[in-house]
Amino acid sequence: MRYTFTMTVRISILNLVVAAALWGASPLMAQDAPTDDPQVLLERLADPAQERWQRIERQITRLWSRSGSASVDLLLQRGRDAMREGQTDAAIDHFSAVIDHAPEFAEGWHARATAWFMAGRLGLALADLEYALALNPQHFLAMMGLGRILEEFGYPEQALEVMQRVHAIHPHRDDVKAALERLDKAVQGVTL
Repeated sequence: MRYTFTMTVRISILNLVVAAALWGASPLMAQDAPTDDPQVLLERLADPAQERWQRIERQITRLWSRSGSASVDLLLQRGRDAMREGQTDAAIDHFSAVIDHAPEFAEGWHARATAWFMAGRLGLALADLEYALALNPQHFLAMMGLGRILEEFGYPEQALEVMQRVHAIHPHRDDVKAALERLDKAVQGVTL
């Protein structure tokens, strides 16, 4: 009888210890729980204290690169491969095929905008970024491209506004912070 009582007490204490450990760890576990929900990932990315932002950024861009069609995803990958090899015209052709087959796929528009930008065709890049952002208003990479083009065109106020939106979504990137500083100086003027 004493053995049963002792075992029951030990099991009860062990259950309490495990429950306390799980209860104390649950906010952290919930914060880091794996997910394929871009909105949840964007919320995590927006946290300025987020230490794993690079991993989250990769997860988001990976999710955004999935069209739902294996053939469209293959065309997207071929376009990206062509970009890496410096074959901008071939990349534009692949990305145009992506858009033809999946016009509601924001990443296709963003990818072609990047290719147009690399080819020096800023007007066409701007038009494609407009489509990408209409389809995915939180696409921080498309916004960064838009901000860069606006700055190139000599519209620092508008570029600053876009980069401030990027920073609200993704407060971790050093290139965005540098752009904000540079554009703020351009808008406010440098005091001597």
